[in-house]
Amino acid sequence: MIKLYQFAPAFGLPNASSFCLKLETYLRMVELPFESVYGIDMGKAPKGKMPYIVDGDKTIGDSNFIIDYLKQTYGDRLDAHLTPSERAIALAMRRLIEENLYWAIVHNRWIEPANWEITKQVFFKDLPPIIKSIVPNLAQKDIRKKLECHGMGKHSSEEIYAIGIADLLALSDFLSDKQFFFGGKPTSLDASAYGILANILGSPFNSPLKERAQRLNNIVAYRDRIRDRYYPK
Repeated sequence: MIKLYQFAPAFGLPNASSFCLKLETYLRMVELPFESVYGIDMGKAPKGKMPYIVDGDKTIGDSNFIIDYLKQTYGDRLDAHLTPSERAIALAMRRLIEENLYWAIVHNRWIEPANWEITKQVFFKDLPPIIKSIVPNLAQKDIRKKLECHGMGKHSSEEIYAIGIADLLALSDFLSDKQFFFGGKPTSLDASAYGILANILGSPFNSPLKERAQRLNNIVAYRDRIRDRYYPK
């Protein structure tokens, strides 16, 4: 049994981490049995972050490395039918989602004052009082530094949301009227996209990004379709 180490569900979502939700969705899509282990202790995480898995005597971190491992070990159940051109497009779209759009969400949750208060209350609620008075501010400082290093943090909020909205529109245009990004069958790109789109649409963090996503009917329907198929109530 694969053990999936990830953050606990929050905001009515299976996971408030886009990458944790991506990996759980992938595991559900390929129908591999797994057990979720929830927590915030990343001391044993190979990359020092969530998610990671333990499969027998192997411990693997980073959602993309984990998916590569699962494909090599259990077979490529989602992407084997893709052409080389489609694989290249899938990689480019995943980079858009995980290396660009993701950072607009990070800014929205960790830097915007009103949303930061929600983030603190939810993500650090179980810490002892003394630690709770210190750790959140240190974590926010670290996030600010990462945003700066990425480059997104050098922009104004308006510019950041404009960048994120451009990414959303590209996803909407590529999806068009298809059921999944490459037609009638889900691929690993859909797991990645669901992880981020569910967090934009389903979390309580307000932003121009969320407002624009709510007006993209095909994106909303896509989120609903994956949620209802892989996370039935």
